Amino acid sequence: MGYAHDYAEAIMHRGRIPMEPADFVPDWADRPRKAKFYPGVESFPLPDADVPADATAAAGCLPAGEAGEPAGERPFTLDSLSGMLRDSYGLTGRRLGVQTNTDLAALPHYSQANWSRGTASGGGLYPVSVYWVSGPSGPAAPGIHYYSAPHHSMQRLLAGDVTGEVRAALGEGAAGTDSDQFLVLGIKYWQNAFKYNSFSFHAVSMDLGAILQTWRIWARSQGLKVEPALWFDEARLSRLLGVDNEEEGIFAVVPLTWEGARPTAAELPAPPAIAHTDTERSRTVLRFETLQRIHAATAEAATDRPAPGALDPAATVLPAGIGSPVTLPEPQLPRVSVRTALRERRSSFGRFDAVTPVTPAQLSATLGACAAASLGSDAERADAPGLVTLYAFVNHVEGVEPGAYAYDPATHALRLVVPGAPGPFLQRNYFLSNYNLEQAGAVIVPTMRTTAVLDAVGDRGYRLVNGTIGAIAQTFYTAASALGLGAGVALGFDNISYIEELALEDSGEAPLLIMLLGNERPQPADFRYEIA
Repeated sequence: MGYAHDYAEAIMHRGRIPMEPADFVPDWADRPRKAKFYPGVESFPLPDADVPADATAAAGCLPAGEAGEPAGERPFTLDSLSGMLRDSYGLTGRRLGVQTNTDLAALPHYSQANWSRGTASGGGLYPVSVYWVSGPSGPAAPGIHYYSAPHHSMQRLLAGDVTGEVRAALGEGAAGTDSDQFLVLGIKYWQNAFKYNSFSFHAVSMDLGAILQTWRIWARSQGLKVEPALWFDEARLSRLLGVDNEEEGIFAVVPLTWEGARPTAAELPAPPAIAHTDTERSRTVLRFETLQRIHAATAEAATDRPAPGALDPAATVLPAGIGSPVTLPEPQLPRVSVRTALRERRSSFGRFDAVTPVTPAQLSATLGACAAASLGSDAERADAPGLVTLYAFVNHVEGVEPGAYAYDPATHALRLVVPGAPGPFLQRNYFLSNYNLEQAGAVIVPTMRTTAVLDAVGDRGYRLVNGTIGAIAQTFYTAASALGLGAGVALGFDNISYIEELALEDSGEAPLLIMLLGNERPQPADFRYEIA
């Protein structure tokens, strides 16, 4: 049993036993940038790409049969790559709204501006680095590029075809080894750890899932495919990208189906080194022992890709429930452009209003989309049993009695687990002051059998667990946006109380975040300025 088990246990109990360093206070004046900075590199802007009218959020969030549009396998182009990056991590506008989040006082100042993006991020920190490793079939000279989100441009870090190194890192038999175009995702820990210290690994691995799911939603709506690899030679790719693997973990490789792909380059006996290095803004960079240990544990057996079916013992366990199930309508999202849904996405921060309840159709569409979410990684089979159970704490949903329910995706039904209004329980076990959980129509809680996943695939499975939860969170936000509902996702709650309330001790399910859904107060005071 590896260190990831200990880390997962500490995360579950952090509401009662603070993680070290318990007295840590962030130095906001010395905070890092939200993106890496490579001074003096050449760059080229990415094109402004339109999204076809038929690229709807429904096509990306719901299974093909339920969305009514089959997913295809068209090749990527520079336009589609640019559009996917812009709509996921690119800056699309500035927002300032009257709400109850604790950072409100800083937002009017330009240096603390809240720039909106399509993808959610823990603390709004956006620590994922996106690299494009391009071969000869690409539209530019082969090389390694870093995606600069503030400029929506590619910064060239290395010239030359090194895609053979990426294929070698993926290993024999891995999907995507017939490609010569790859997106590689790294996470620079300090971009999150400066605020969340030892807890940061838990948050950033969800950030990985959030951006991957944005790509999967976006790509699927256009007949494209995004299937990430989570198991590969991480040390080899760190050397190729010129990063210190203890400071920046390499979390995923996404092979792109590209027209005219020519994977001719072989692995190199002495791969070239990137000469450009990221310049850190913070004068003081701290390292946290717990963060270093969980990184090392999840990187140790990075090449041991799980065998097909390895995750089957960690499949979800759905409780029987009390009384007759409550059948919901078939999940259906409105035909809203995926770009519109992503750009309208935001957190509600205390603006929920229970005067207008959520409809059963809205709840069903949200639950159906979340139940269908997955990373589609190299450890998962398309026909494998699900790893996530969704619980819905119903406050104000038309025709549904208040209580805690388990969602059955096979029948689109709610099974009652705990009767009675959940509002007092929800608020009592929430640590922050930026939401009134009782005013939300429903609070959705995804659970996974974390220990069973780690037992099945090893410590690296912790990245899969949290990535999957991050993917669900991004799907939740996107579906809520398409439905015109308010949404919020939070990690600041007492996990153990939820285990006790839902009687999850025997199943081993871990509640990993809470997702708030509901209508908002009318006529909010908001400032918005669109830049894309």
